[in-house]
Amino acid sequence: MKKVIFDCDNTMGVEGCDVDDGLALIYLLGKENIDLCGITTTYGNSDINTVYSNTTLMLKELRRTDIPLLKGCADKQDLKSEAVDFIVKTINLHKGNISILATGSLTNLYAAYLVDNSIFEKISEIVLMGGITEKLIINGRNLDELNFSCDPVATECVLKNGKNLSIITGNNCLSAYFSETDFKTRLLSRDNAMAQYISQKCMYWFGNMMSFFDINGFHNWDVVAAAFLANSSIFQNNLFNINSDIKSLERGFLNKSCSVGEYSYCINLPVIQDIKKFTDDIYQTWLSVSLTKSGGN
Repeated sequence: MKKVIFDCDNTMGVEGCDVDDGLALIYLLGKENIDLCGITTTYGNSDINTVYSNTTLMLKELRRTDIPLLKGCADKQDLKSEAVDFIVKTINLHKGNISILATGSLTNLYAAYLVDNSIFEKISEIVLMGGITEKLIINGRNLDELNFSCDPVATECVLKNGKNLSIITGNNCLSAYFSETDFKTRLLSRDNAMAQYISQKCMYWFGNMMSFFDINGFHNWDVVAAAFLANSSIFQNNLFNINSDIKSLERGFLNKSCSVGEYSYCINLPVIQDIKKFTDDIYQTWLSVSLTKSGGN
């Protein structure tokens, strides 16, 4: 089993805010090869207090209050938190056998590095959702990068020092489009408690996407990163040299290059190989999660 710390900005169910972190959490809970050691909250989709209180509620609703939940740094100037202490302690407890999945700003990981400069040497893998390699266009509208750009200094630190690092970019998530029709067909038609829960928590987001982008669905950003961590066989690895300085990272921009320079990092930018297998895996895993007991799948 993979021991995982999930560092996220979960706002699933918060009106006007994205649902993908929460859907990624449910996916992780449904994977038997994932041992979720703890969840650390960060900012991005909303402020730290909203993210923390919302994740507290969600774990209660999912009957998984057995999973440690730690509040993270409030912003890029705040580099002390219970989440940082937990990350450092847990990584040192499981040296070489701990994975990090980070789907929001990277301030918590940066702060953990400042506490222990050898922290990244002790992590088996890091999977991030964030960054763009070209303009991110949805139905003709440009979408700004929302994770790496929150704290470019933290992002540079993780890119520079992270080992076995994979990034699911915004561009590579565009194929993970979940239509409202398919969502309703696969979930609302089932006599399944988790299907009903997901539907109730997420239906508002389709209205937001229609208002923002005039589309009948949403791109499941963070779930792609969770799926790569848990089931990499449905992805194709792509190694690139990334030349990005702080100025580029202020826009969340990852500059793919054939050359090696001062700000060059060799990073994996995976893509989904088979979108049908990916989509089927996501829905099947969600539906496998039980809402009838505490402390297990």
